[in-house]
Amino acid sequence: MKAVAYTQSLDINAPGALVDVNLPMPHATGRDLLVKVRAISVNPVDTKIRASVAPDKAEHKVLGWDAVGEVVAAGDEVSLFEVGDSVWYAGDLTRQGSNAEYQLVDERIVGIKPASLSDTQAAAMPLTAITAWELLFDRLGFVAQLPAGVKPYAQVFTDTGEAARILIVGAAGGVGSILIQLAKKLTGATVIGTASREKSRSWVMDLGADHVINHHQPMLPQLQALGLNGVTHVISLTHTGEHFDQLVEVLAPQGKLALIDDPQEGLDVLKLKAKSISLHWEFMYTRSMFSTADMQKQHDLLTALSQLIDKGIIRSTQGEHYGAINAENLIRAHKQIESNSSVGKIVLEGFSA
Repeated sequence: MKAVAYTQSLDINAPGALVDVNLPMPHATGRDLLVKVRAISVNPVDTKIRASVAPDKAEHKVLGWDAVGEVVAAGDEVSLFEVGDSVWYAGDLTRQGSNAEYQLVDERIVGIKPASLSDTQAAAMPLTAITAWELLFDRLGFVAQLPAGVKPYAQVFTDTGEAARILIVGAAGGVGSILIQLAKKLTGATVIGTASREKSRSWVMDLGADHVINHHQPMLPQLQALGLNGVTHVISLTHTGEHFDQLVEVLAPQGKLALIDDPQEGLDVLKLKAKSISLHWEFMYTRSMFSTADMQKQHDLLTALSQLIDKGIIRSTQGEHYGAINAENLIRAHKQIESNSSVGKIVLEGFSA
């Protein structure tokens, strides 16, 4: 089968950073599905692993953790899907990725693709949607108000009785783009996103944020100018270490701070003590890496999200379409992501003949 892989960790500009290869066809056993990949999207995790994780000697490492495809075979313990189903998923960090014609994936982290979306529109979403969903509902404890149909949403309050106000740092990226929608449509909280460029500010507002502030400027004065003396929740998606002191400053006493990035200098968590701020880390691969007892919750949330999309409540965050799935186009996508200027998700579709 065709795939895009690498054999050593290199700068994306180096020859051989990603290459087109042919690999053996995998075979499904147990709870695995064999999926024929139709479309993918590219995430920052792809670039980080390429740059820092060397494959085993003489092994081709295949990246990619967002895919849409068709189930073409199933292991003997599969019960959630049938051959012919169109599915979407974000995969497992410990296994070969989706930059290949065929991929094995455990059915417990797979959902039925939304019928109303194209393959690329759907491929833009699984990893970021799982991350956003787990941040809001598993880590921060919000209760998702899942509708039987489209209807008004009640206001959600924090444990202290305050109306929830969520600040999303880096709101124009893939995770932020889903977070804004989930928070507004399923919790009723006031949502403030951060963005610094006009294009990204417009994107954040268009997705439904109540306010946008600039993370390159002091945050508290900007919030106060909006009539907000602080926020009850912060979800920091990028540069948490750089903004940490400001995030502590804007959080209300007994507030909650969640993050997904890896602050290089570490965090002085003692600064959270005076306000009794709780710290929550989200890593969407935890369930699959450790085969947790609740691993199937990712199947459940992808199923719920698919229904919300087909009802028109949540929309795709597809950004640019980079063409066929091959090394040349994936190199271009990695370069764009490493420039930190992407808006929405970069998608690719089909393999070159």
